[in-house]
Amino acid sequence: MPDTTISSPTSAPAAGTHAALWGRALRVFAWLSFLAQTIIIGTGGAVRLTGSGLGCSEWPLCTPESLVPIYADQGIHGIIEFGNRVMTGVVGVIALAVLLLVLSRTGGRRSVFSALWFALSGIAAAVVVFVVVSLLDLPATPFAMGALLIAVIAAMVRSIRLTPDRRDLVVLAWIVLLGVVAQALVGGITVLTGLNPFIVGFHYVSSLLLVCVTAAFLVRLYATSGPRVSAVPKWFAILSHVTGLALAVTIVFGVLTTGSGPHSGDADVLRHGFDATILAHVHSWPGYILAALVAALTISAWVLRLEPRRWLLVLVLAILVQVGVGVWQAREGLPPLLVGIHMVLASLSAAAYTVVVLHLKKPVDSEV
Repeated sequence: MPDTTISSPTSAPAAGTHAALWGRALRVFAWLSFLAQTIIIGTGGAVRLTGSGLGCSEWPLCTPESLVPIYADQGIHGIIEFGNRVMTGVVGVIALAVLLLVLSRTGGRRSVFSALWFALSGIAAAVVVFVVVSLLDLPATPFAMGALLIAVIAAMVRSIRLTPDRRDLVVLAWIVLLGVVAQALVGGITVLTGLNPFIVGFHYVSSLLLVCVTAAFLVRLYATSGPRVSAVPKWFAILSHVTGLALAVTIVFGVLTTGSGPHSGDADVLRHGFDATILAHVHSWPGYILAALVAALTISAWVLRLEPRRWLLVLVLAILVQVGVGVWQAREGLPPLLVGIHMVLASLSAAAYTVVVLHLKKPVDSEV
């Protein structure tokens, strides 16, 4: 891949060296962000698959008296749930680092200071909301997180307006940070609602989308900026988007199937009432359609030597492994480890598809 193409505010040699160091740091943190978003799907899956969903009975505290597990009866479940919460913090720190690096390289100090000012204002607003709502004897943390989320949205809008170039990177970086804050709120709601299966499913799909966004950021980070034109025939682009629909349907039915199966996150949690056996079959139908569509795209891309052909091979590999693990876990009675691998592979398949779609276009002055 070519080097990151973010313009430097000056052409002086010292500034060029400084820009190269910041560009290298941005690439490192961008990859870390993608890996962290993928890993947290695994840790979140571990929470559910080990029955640790209520290992911490409270949120944001683990127990009414402590941020960390302290009761003997919490055991390994409390450690697993708390570990996933810690991972959320790691993901947030990395997302913030990526955002600040992007803002520094695209908008300079003004953009960075503006973002930090909004961050401090958002934290102050969240504290005020927390105090006021606590006085009303209501759950204060969700309201405080909501205030922080609003502040992040306001900061994102202002930051995009201040950005002179590479707004694509700025938007994607903000979406990741916004998503992390929103996911923390959704995770808290998940605990407070006793692991409602629909909210748990939404929590997983949101995490999967963040993996796709971080993958998109990596693609755009290494891509040439400027106008882009189609790199494939119109029919190929249409078929690619139909494939995306099949992928989305497959994932949704997979989430519903898991939400109807034995891995509820806690022994006392009720499922949403669907027949898991029937859903498992329904889930496989769009999966096989997806495999056929991807095979058709891959063959066509290599025959016509189209831009996304190499990434389609990655998608083929991801889907083949995913299908194999899916059949294996069904025959073995849904062992937790295989279910967890299946969940992570779904996010990687979606990320690979995202990369394929972003290669449907190319810079105006490039060649296939």
